[in-house]
Amino acid sequence: MGWRGARVDGGAADTLASTVSEQLLTVLKFCLLALVYLFLFRVLRAVWAEISPPKVAVPVRAKAPKPVKAPRAAKPSKADRVASRPPALPSQLIVVDPPEQRGRAYPLGPEISVGRGSGCQVLVADTYASTVHARVFLGDGHYVVEDLGSTNGTYLNKRKVDGPMTMNRGDRLQVGNTVLELE
Repeated sequence: MGWRGARVDGGAADTLASTVSEQLLTVLKFCLLALVYLFLFRVLRAVWAEISPPKVAVPVRAKAPKPVKAPRAAKPSKADRVASRPPALPSQLIVVDPPEQRGRAYPLGPEISVGRGSGCQVLVADTYASTVHARVFLGDGHYVVEDLGSTNGTYLNKRKVDGPMTMNRGDRLQVGNTVLELE
């Protein structure tokens, strides 16, 4: 007598155990195969994201409301006009770090892309930056930064950019190991 107890039918117990173990092994084989295919799919998706061109968002413009005529007011003086002007928008991104590129300036437009790719307006020679890492665009009178699914993330003033974030003059944008300042 072993640990299994007494055998009632010697051949039937072994056949049942081998059938269950074969079925279990078959299920485990399919699970392993599914995991291998899932891994390959994730690798291919990551490679595709790195080599495919960035998706450029097209802003949707709503119909402008019809202007309402306002009664004429007295003409403001020149001092009032100068004081009421909105502050000028920042005009460039300047490299702060790494030291060998410090001072390099990139002019800002309505939309620019930042990354290692040759199609980017701000070309960053940094192995930690993605091909198309982030975009900076003009929205509601301010510049806005958005991460484009980069591997290492984009940081604005040392805070991770998870969605569109408004930038102000003097803010620091980090892409990989490169730090740019908005001026």
